[in-house]
Amino acid sequence: MTTVPVEMIKTKKERFDRVPDRRSADFHEELFRLEDAGELIVQRVPEDFVAVPTKYGVTKKIPRGHLWHHKSCGQCGHIPGYSTSIYWIMRKLGYDYHDPRDQTSCTAWNYYASATSNQAAQAAVALRNFAAAYETGYFPLIHCGTSYGHYKEVRAEIMRHPELRAQVRKVLEKLGKPLVMPEEIVHYSEYLYALRDEIKQNQVRDFSGIGVTVHPACHYYKLVEGDAIYDPDVYQGQRTAVVTGLATALGADVREYSTWFDCCGFGFRHILVQRDFTRSFATMRKIEVMKEEANPDVVLTHDTGCVTTLDKSQFAAQAHGRNVGVPVMSEAQFAALAMGAHPFRVCQLHWHSANYRPLLEKMGIDWEKAWAEFQDEVGRLERNEKEFSTWEDVGV
Repeated sequence: MTTVPVEMIKTKKERFDRVPDRRSADFHEELFRLEDAGELIVQRVPEDFVAVPTKYGVTKKIPRGHLWHHKSCGQCGHIPGYSTSIYWIMRKLGYDYHDPRDQTSCTAWNYYASATSNQAAQAAVALRNFAAAYETGYFPLIHCGTSYGHYKEVRAEIMRHPELRAQVRKVLEKLGKPLVMPEEIVHYSEYLYALRDEIKQNQVRDFSGIGVTVHPACHYYKLVEGDAIYDPDVYQGQRTAVVTGLATALGADVREYSTWFDCCGFGFRHILVQRDFTRSFATMRKIEVMKEEANPDVVLTHDTGCVTTLDKSQFAAQAHGRNVGVPVMSEAQFAALAMGAHPFRVCQLHWHSANYRPLLEKMGIDWEKAWAEFQDEVGRLERNEKEFSTWEDVGV
């Protein structure tokens, strides 16, 4: 047996004792110092904001309005009702926003899945998008959990490495854009959490009988963990609060299951090269455990890949007679439904694979009538009786 010297144990203990202080350090001080030194511009959070607690006690500002929507490629391509629900809620609450046409993908999938990019290129994409938001005067709101986690890592790298700042600045100069970092990097689920009481005030459907399990997205709270929202009123501050806090505010019955900490199975690289593993993990480690331990009416999560994987993986397991078959959606779609959004014209649940119809019935929604209304709208567009549907058509 190897004997560890006493002095080494003491050194390790001293290092461990310093960890909480280091983790809870407020990055804003360094960010503003770099601005004072002329290294970058800090885009301030608009004055109308909600202050929320993060994991290690640093306060985070969540703006209510005047937001620049950084959309998700996966949401727009695979789950369009995810994005439209976010817009619909914001319009319903009366907050203004900007939907940019010049946003680029964050390219984080390239970074996490293939590692074929490089640090400067990844950072330049992030800072280019931040500059585009800054130029409009609107503050960026990140739809995708992957973009959100990646951008937080980029922020840390930009703050710590002057040589990286120099490389990125050179790229941005060629684009005619300044080097801008937002005061906060805000995920849409943080926005919904911060405004959960306002959403509750606009709730028109009773969700008190709806059983919910929550899958917290890895890229939201496991990357740069100190910047995720934790609330002492939600799991005593031991788990991230965003989705659970909103579901609870809407009166849903949030149920416990043992594998809440596990990945959804997406994992970036193995969704590409080991898809059978992804599907097995999503169904056997997540959906089946939820069904056996909690038997929810719906699974709620807050990232593009998580909704896609947990929803779309179930068809293969169902073919093998596994204990699956539970609808999956984002908490944005769930909140929009609570506020009276149309299940198809706004939330677009027909893009989902797992059977959501029993859930709609339990919510008091006549899905057959709603589907007929949606088909009528599609028919009018096909017959060129109208050029496009408007937000006024869906009640906002």
